Amino acid sequence: MLNKNNFLLRHLLVGIIGAGLTYLFWLSRPQWDPEMRFWRAVGDGSFMLLWFTLAVGPVAQHWPLIKRLLPWRRETGIWYGLLAFGHTLLVLIGWVRWDFMRFFGYEFVPELGRNARLEPGFGLSNVVGMVAVFITVLLVATSANWAINLLGASAWKWLQYGAYSVFYLVVLHTFYFLFMHYTISFHRRVPDDPNWFRYPFLMLTLIIPALQLSAFIKVVSRKASRFKQNPEREKKMTKIRI
Repeated sequence: MLNKNNFLLRHLLVGIIGAGLTYLFWLSRPQWDPEMRFWRAVGDGSFMLLWFTLAVGPVAQHWPLIKRLLPWRRETGIWYGLLAFGHTLLVLIGWVRWDFMRFFGYEFVPELGRNARLEPGFGLSNVVGMVAVFITVLLVATSANWAINLLGASAWKWLQYGAYSVFYLVVLHTFYFLFMHYTISFHRRVPDDPNWFRYPFLMLTLIIPALQLSAFIKVVSRKASRFKQNPEREKKMTKIRI
């Protein structure tokens, strides 16, 4: 295990893992358009880092050895944010092309001589994604020690729970593109090679709330067991926490 204070080495290692995940996703879609292949790989790599960041805590409630990985959540969270921001920029440059109307699902229709809404889900999904990015920027900006000292440990921890909100926003954003955007449409053909990551994505998504629930049950049952063994001590500890 690396020394917790070795900031640069820890970030270098997580950055290499993030780049490796992105590369593996990129390799898995050789038939895709090069631009889409790249920004989708970056987005998937960021999702995997976010997934690890949120999964490791609940898993550690069941297997104490996993607690050794808990300090790495800061680095994986930061690198998730960096890759997510990179994914956003790549989409804005390569797909949306900084077109405000296109971002919201409008396209110029020559027959009408003006912009018309062709992809309403596209715009809504983009808005959801941007909200997730804004929250991510806030979380990454406050992930350093100065934020803990300024806010206090309790307030900082409460703020960082926003990562779960980010996760479910990312899930909604990704679900649209995996299961809805590339379905039958009057103005676009259905791709011959649907994204292979659709069902692994669903399974990974469902694992997070399942882990949260199981960890909650574990903590409650552990506390109930301690209460039965020493009720007076547990009452005092509860008052101290309050």
